[in-house]
Amino acid sequence: MANPSTSSSVLPDWQMTLNGIDPLQGRKFQVKKRDGRWVDFDETRIYLAIEAAFRDVYQIPESTPLDQKKVNEIREVANKVSGQALSAAIRGEELDVEKIQDLVEMELMRQGHLSVAKSYILYREERRRARALRGEKDHTDYPSVQINIIEYDGTTKPLDIQKIKREIMLACRGYEGICSWQELLDETIKNLYDGVKEYELEQAMIYAARSRIERDPAYSYVAARLLLNKLYRETLGCDISEPNFENTYRQKFPAYIKFAVQKNRLDERLLTTYDLNKLSESLAIKRDEKFAYMGLQTVYDRYLIHHEDHRLETPQYFWMRVAMGLALLEDDPTRRAIEFYDVLSNFYFISSTPTLFNSGTRHPQLSSCYISTVNDDLEHIFKVISDDAKLSKWAGGLGNDWTNVRATGSRIQGTNGVSQGVIPFLKVANDTAVAVNQGGKRKGAMCAYLETWHYDIEDFLELRKNTGDDRRRTHDMNTANWIPDLFMRRVRQGGVWTLFSPNETPDLHDLYGKAFEERYLYYESLASQGKIKIYKQVQAEDLWRKMLTMLFETGHPWLTFKDPSNLRSPQSHVGVIHSSNLCTEILLNTSTEEVAVCNLGSVNLVAHIKNGNLDRELLAQTIKTAMRMLDNVIDINFYPIPEAKNANLRHRPVGLGLMGFQDSLYALRIPYASQEAVEFADRTMEFISYHAILSSALLAKERGPYSSFKGSKWDQGILPLDSIEILRQHRLPDELDVNTDSHMDWTPVRETIKKYGMRNSNCLAIAPTATISNIIGVSQSIEPTFKNLYVKSNLSGEFTIINTYLVEDLKSRNLWDDQMLDDLKYYDGELAEIERIPYDIKHLYQTAYDIEPYWLIEAASRRQKWIDMGQSLNLYIAQPSGKKLSEMYQLAWIKGLKTTYYLRSKSATSIEKSTQDINRRGLQPRWMKNQSASSRIRVQRDSPEQKLNHNSYQTVTPQACSIMDTGCESCQ
Repeated sequence: MANPSTSSSVLPDWQMTLNGIDPLQGRKFQVKKRDGRWVDFDETRIYLAIEAAFRDVYQIPESTPLDQKKVNEIREVANKVSGQALSAAIRGEELDVEKIQDLVEMELMRQGHLSVAKSYILYREERRRARALRGEKDHTDYPSVQINIIEYDGTTKPLDIQKIKREIMLACRGYEGICSWQELLDETIKNLYDGVKEYELEQAMIYAARSRIERDPAYSYVAARLLLNKLYRETLGCDISEPNFENTYRQKFPAYIKFAVQKNRLDERLLTTYDLNKLSESLAIKRDEKFAYMGLQTVYDRYLIHHEDHRLETPQYFWMRVAMGLALLEDDPTRRAIEFYDVLSNFYFISSTPTLFNSGTRHPQLSSCYISTVNDDLEHIFKVISDDAKLSKWAGGLGNDWTNVRATGSRIQGTNGVSQGVIPFLKVANDTAVAVNQGGKRKGAMCAYLETWHYDIEDFLELRKNTGDDRRRTHDMNTANWIPDLFMRRVRQGGVWTLFSPNETPDLHDLYGKAFEERYLYYESLASQGKIKIYKQVQAEDLWRKMLTMLFETGHPWLTFKDPSNLRSPQSHVGVIHSSNLCTEILLNTSTEEVAVCNLGSVNLVAHIKNGNLDRELLAQTIKTAMRMLDNVIDINFYPIPEAKNANLRHRPVGLGLMGFQDSLYALRIPYASQEAVEFADRTMEFISYHAILSSALLAKERGPYSSFKGSKWDQGILPLDSIEILRQHRLPDELDVNTDSHMDWTPVRETIKKYGMRNSNCLAIAPTATISNIIGVSQSIEPTFKNLYVKSNLSGEFTIINTYLVEDLKSRNLWDDQMLDDLKYYDGELAEIERIPYDIKHLYQTAYDIEPYWLIEAASRRQKWIDMGQSLNLYIAQPSGKKLSEMYQLAWIKGLKTTYYLRSKSATSIEKSTQDINRRGLQPRWMKNQSASSRIRVQRDSPEQKLNHNSYQTVTPQACSIMDTGCESCQ
């Protein structure tokens, strides 16, 4: 080929002349394709190829017009290349695709477009590799280089591209009109190389699908199927393409149980107690495909039993193993295991994470959280810290009540010294939770509680600050304020609040309601007489303001209410609730002899919405089975400390909750911010409460009531709804506004309790469900949608989350396209400013910050009247102010809530938009300032660390127990 530098110059508009004479004279030149075909020379193809390289380097979407400077630069290169190619053709040289692409490379470099040249070269190499993998020949007509793959056993063999194609096509079955197997194949191929490892090939296929989830949620199920195939090869030695796959799947289940028992991974009773062949026949293999990608990846990484990094379980083996572990002590264990398995594998009810981790294992620590009270005694303080380490080892979340520990400046009688107060001990507890994580499977998690009258409360409020003496900070531990009603009354009345040391007011912590108020006033009178040494008076409103400021700035301490928790407790006859748990939904008595235990699981509400209605018969049956499963946990459970076993066996509390509430509203076309949603929350919670309590009473008929039943509110005929009146008697008329309507006939429940008692002291608690909702792909707990499009981070990685219901609605109106996806990214998954979207869709798909807090609190209040414990209630506020925060939390108190959880502010939440075209969008909005460059959508934490007037919005990694992170997973 002639040296391109000797060719003639190229004039604009691609009209070429040689010495003033048209050399073409009407002739058409042709170019040889790689497959041997000849096509007419087309200068436009050259221009478009160069344009594509420019767009790639400068990240300019195809839908965005190029500026004139770029157009001129591209045209200059294209003109030169066209001229050089045609000059060669006139000289009689044969044109082919590779020669023309060589000319493009050289001209780009000659004109100084080095980054574009690099992109173009890399693109050519990717295409060459793809052609090689497909077995095509290069332009010289010689076979392309063979790509080899290194299998798991270390052997090397030629890569079978047809096998990859078949696997991807199988994964796309049922979604052919939505998901392009050809695109997935091309994307996979371009990431391969000679000597690629088998696991890299598997990951390349999965990543090709997961990268397209934002385009259509169907790709999430395609990615999950590809991951399933990887898992099948690992566990079964074959994949779904095998003719006898289902037979192999069933036949290997007994072998899995035997092998896992031999390797000390599973309880040997699983071999001797069950008819394994019958259980094998009951496996519903198709249910593996119920998982979306994030759920399956989470299960794969963290839940499946493994031996030497080799997974032993498929998803259905996993569900059956959990069911077997929970049915071990049943009279007909095989039948019950199948019943439990059907509920789990259909995603009707999911047990909490520790149960899923450990059911059927040699150490069945199945409980979620442990709650303890610390005495004012050095030996007991460090006993509790030691207990915390043991409990955390087996995946338990921790709640510690520290109010009994004497305050700073108090006299230590034994040494005649002065106490440093509670704060230094909290630092030790914090570091213990960090050091002993939950079985190496997730972060250790702990929450410390302190009552609002404690002398050290002001220092306690600052524990999570990033400034100050680090020895008096607990950056990893959650904190919560245990607030008596009297404090709230003083805040509302503008009164004074007195802080005491508990060693001088030893009975305050065990009192609540009017009894607390009377004793508190007595201690205040002693202080005014100089008969109490350690005390301090502050304006209640000032302390309240500091509590809210710290809550906004650091996310802690959470606000939880002592009096409604105790006054409405079914177990007030045998003890006192001194705190809640890690996630503020569990309210159980604690003492030196008893460490309270939470045994949790959640109903998937949306799975019970059938044809636009709640399937009440199905839901009732699910609750009945779920309560049996939860009660079984208590007897099967491995208890790391005796105080936990003592409390659990004596009182037998369980916490049935729910998840998928927001999904249910979508399915029923009900906006969260509506009275209809409040009524739905009320009626569904009443139904769940009705059948949970009835099921516990029927279990008492079969198994006997719990041992401390006599004297309980249940025994007195006082149900959760009735206990609201008790709370009302301890408050002023304007301090309680709770709807007490009922829509069901509770007479059968009351009569059953009266006749048989209750099997469980407590039945209901709504936990965050951060992990288990991820597993089954539904909305978390009672949470509103966080964003319609975001990336969620957990220990398994980062996952694109897109609102499937919204996408389907937009598709039905022909509004789902690349432009809409681009708009969703630009507006952080919010719909308000996207003009194309109709109002009814915007209203239905409002996100957490669009919804006024009133609706969240009112819905929670309606639920709380039916719940004997509490609920993990996050509150959201888009534009915080001190006044709004105060009104919001006072409303929560007035509405009878027992606890609140995180406060989420909108000050630092956004999606990275470097893939957005600034030329089309114009100037960046204010929330994009200082945005770091990234090609991914990225969720930022609702940062409590951001001040109200903070103007810098930067990418922040989610921290412990944020809605986007794994800390919350300590409960479920």
